[in-house]
Amino acid sequence: MTTAISYWDGEWRDAREPLIGPHDHAFFMASVVFDGARAFGGHAPDLDRHCGRVIESAKGLLLEPGLSAEAITELCREGVEKFPKDAELYIRPMFFAMRGFVLPEEGSTRFVLAINSMAMPAPGELGVCFSSFRRPARDAAPTDTKAACLYPNMQRALAEAKQRGFQNAITCDPNGNVAELATANLWIAKDGVALTPVCNGTFLNGITRQRVIRLLRADGVEVEEATLTRADIMAADEVFTTGNYGKVMPITRVEERALQPGPIYRRARQLYWDFAASSA
Repeated sequence: MTTAISYWDGEWRDAREPLIGPHDHAFFMASVVFDGARAFGGHAPDLDRHCGRVIESAKGLLLEPGLSAEAITELCREGVEKFPKDAELYIRPMFFAMRGFVLPEEGSTRFVLAINSMAMPAPGELGVCFSSFRRPARDAAPTDTKAACLYPNMQRALAEAKQRGFQNAITCDPNGNVAELATANLWIAKDGVALTPVCNGTFLNGITRQRVIRLLRADGVEVEEATLTRADIMAADEVFTTGNYGKVMPITRVEERALQPGPIYRRARQLYWDFAASSA
């Protein structure tokens, strides 16, 4: 059974086939951007938007994307068809540079599409703590892209959290306000209002985040994008997360405070799954 495939240079290949080496720009200068989409239940929600964002990420990292969002979307759908109909997949279109010293060399950008089996997680126990690692300022890192070079610091945040017995970490921006989790966007509910940190350029405005905002508002739920502090998180009635890996997931512990999945989280998850079931 197929579990992972890659597409590059016009061919579908075994995922184990090597693509870059130590002399390539992407290998030692981290000139890599990617996006992450999901296929599950025979649907791939917002696939076109993920494929469009990887092009904008490439431009932001001084790369030259040579494919349109439409072409990438079609390749993704072609790849998904190579798996069983009920497969749960992670889809990663990527651009990277092959040549250059510090700056990527003009004309050296390449494209690869990676698709692999990855089960959708079931809602369960998810404990998070506040991290000592922060998201970078807009002038300190390419925060307007989904660039691979942004992730090592979040790896350190995750490692710190796991050492403390938590599954994920809440990170702050350079001013000390809450930004997001190490791997996904963060939400709280308070007095019937859904709140999520306002995007201030230090973290990506997630595609699932944007979708849930629209779904909740259309359903009559008040949603605020706001500057949130640690105190706001600790005083929340509910805490949950949105992101590509698990889409909408409850958070059941923040530091030593236990929480239960609440009505706004449950509504957000149901609305998202209804949306996903209606998508192509």
